[in-house]
Amino acid sequence: MRLPIAAGAFFALLAVMSGAFGAHGLRNVVSERSLEVFQTAVTYQMYHAIALVLVALLSGFGLSRRLLGVAVGFFLAGILLFSGSLYALVLTDIRWIGMITPIGGVCFIAGWALLLAAGVRRQANKGRG
Repeated sequence: MRLPIAAGAFFALLAVMSGAFGAHGLRNVVSERSLEVFQTAVTYQMYHAIALVLVALLSGFGLSRRLLGVAVGFFLAGILLFSGSLYALVLTDIRWIGMITPIGGVCFIAGWALLLAAGVRRQANKGRG
């Protein structure tokens, strides 16, 4: 599972860079509320970048690679749709982009639900053997 590690590291790197850009480059350019929205995008991106790395590490513990792989897809989609739409909203001020954000949030929820399912399924299978 090299993809989730590489993607997690990539998106964590981008989160740090985006956070610095928001703190230093946007401070006098956008409103305080827009800075908060930008910071929310950075925060959720970092959480889910770490989740991608976590999923890769958990694959070595006998959890369903199929469930973990689908969780990775949802985490990636969530980062792109949730954080990406918030970045675009702040940087372009095109309001309709904000309608995409909840779809990204649902992707995050689905990713965590799949990770939960992989853990429960592992425990259930472990108890049978």
